[in-house]
Amino acid sequence: MITSLTLTDFRSYAAATLAIGPGPVVLHGPNGAGKTNLLEALSLFTPGRGLRGATAQEMGRREPGEPNGRAWAVALTLDAPDAEAGDDPVRLGTGVQTAGAGRRIVRIEGETTAPGRLLDYLRPVWATPEQDRLFSDARAERLKFFDRLVFAAEPAHAAVVSAYDKALRERLRLLVDGAEGREADPLWLDALEVRLAETGARAAIARSGALKALQTGIDARADRPFPQADLSLAGEAETLAGQGGTAEAISGTLREGLKKSRGRDAAAGRSLYGPHRSDLTALHREKNRPAAEGSSGEQKALVLNLILAQISRLGLAGSPRPVLLLDEAPAHLDARRRAGLFDEIVALDLQALMTGTEASLFGDLGTRATFVRVEAGGFSAG
Repeated sequence: MITSLTLTDFRSYAAATLAIGPGPVVLHGPNGAGKTNLLEALSLFTPGRGLRGATAQEMGRREPGEPNGRAWAVALTLDAPDAEAGDDPVRLGTGVQTAGAGRRIVRIEGETTAPGRLLDYLRPVWATPEQDRLFSDARAERLKFFDRLVFAAEPAHAAVVSAYDKALRERLRLLVDGAEGREADPLWLDALEVRLAETGARAAIARSGALKALQTGIDARADRPFPQADLSLAGEAETLAGQGGTAEAISGTLREGLKKSRGRDAAAGRSLYGPHRSDLTALHREKNRPAAEGSSGEQKALVLNLILAQISRLGLAGSPRPVLLLDEAPAHLDARRRAGLFDEIVALDLQALMTGTEASLFGDLGTRATFVRVEAGGFSAG
């Protein structure tokens, strides 16, 4: 469990420490007070760019006239794994050491480490207003959302997707160079496509397995006040994985497809084939229609149901406890679903940080939550 969050020159915060208790924590205050900045800081304790998808340069605090963001740091303290046995609290940190640096450093107990190691201690899962129309917005955003759900349960998936993305960029650079008259090394191109095929097959198998587990979790939640969804993955590699295809067979199919797509990709200047083009689709079961046709409220309810099903799955798997981050949690939810969301967070014994402009929107939580007012870079109880 997170017990404190410390921010130094991060976004709007010069220096601040927020004590975080168990269970639901409501962060309320006016727009621009820095509520979402707190959730973003917590979301950085997982591989990737966090809930805003921002670069490290964008996160440093700036004073008027400063051209670049300052060096910044975010630190978490987690309660001791076994306090009775004398274990000490765990300290995690991330940030940049110089102003304008593009690569953030991750540290566990003061030792620099790979971002993927964070998932040994913490599994942040989040929903933001941008996901309120997840199923009708860009395909790439849906895949990113789903991949985050996958690697919350399977940390290795994050490294696989990262390796795939890196090889994809290198392959495209070679193809574009060739199209512009600069000779591309055919052996290097072959090697990159082998790497893409291998990591792409592993990613597809992980996605397919996660989809089945997630669907089982959703089906078990029929008594909840959230709509049921029938999920599917649209993508050649994921389809093969769902049919029981081996990693070797899927990899062979991808290698062949990548080789055939070289000319098209070079001409287009982008990669048009591979599991990075896959998509998560959902059918609103009760209404028997695509989730993409639903209102913002319906889509948000579907997204929350996916997230809560995944959190339940993580709890059953004995993974590190997930932490739920909900930005503008009450938005687009009717009173019944809002109350149902709060009840489920409490029932799951879940540490959840939620933001909203008015504390009254969280009235159904009553004394079951800790209320923190956020204003002018500081915090106060109530």
